Amino acid sequence: MTKAEILKQEILKQYKSVRQFAIDMEIPYSTLVTALDRGIEGMAYGTVIRMCDRLSLNPVDFSSLEKGEVLGEKILENRVMQYYIQLNKKGRKKILEMMEDYVQLEKYREQ
Repeated sequence: MTKAEILKQEILKQYKSVRQFAIDMEIPYSTLVTALDRGIEGMAYGTVIRMCDRLSLNPVDFSSLEKGEVLGEKILENRVMQYYIQLNKKGRKKILEMMEDYVQLEKYREQ
């Protein structure tokens, strides 16, 4: 399934119609229909990100985000993991040790 097909399927699952979604997103209906028919590669990146955010989709692979999951946090989490997997065993161990140290400090803990 293409990204455009996934988007269209998710739009129709969450909205009455593609037109209603276009109105809600403040995107011209004709622009949205063209993108869904021909592929979203020509759409502005920011528009695709906003659409994914509204539909709770991960903009990287268009998989569903879990309810309450914030898109920005998911992107940050993916970025951290991309850096982590580039490290060798020694580097990964060092990063985990540092994170364990930081979570002990109150000023770095989630409140």
